[in-house]
Amino acid sequence: MASRPPKGRPIFAVEGGNGELGYYIVSDGTDRPYRLHLRAPCLPLLASLEELIKGRYVADIIPDRFGSMNIILGELDR
Repeated sequence: MASRPPKGRPIFAVEGGNGELGYYIVSDGTDRPYRLHLRAPCLPLLASLEELIKGRYVADIIPDRFGSMNIILGELDR
């Protein structure tokens, strides 16, 4: 029989290819997590985007900002 995780709320961060990947897990002592939340590395980059594009042309946003920040929108689509 496999051991069950203890009750608790651990938070872990690991370094991924595009930045820090965060995990938040809530365990109630069963074999499945009660709650699981992943924080993508691109989330803080996307949150700062509004401030970075003020006063810029729409056509310049993609090559200038997305290209230099390496934002991967697919990992934010959850």
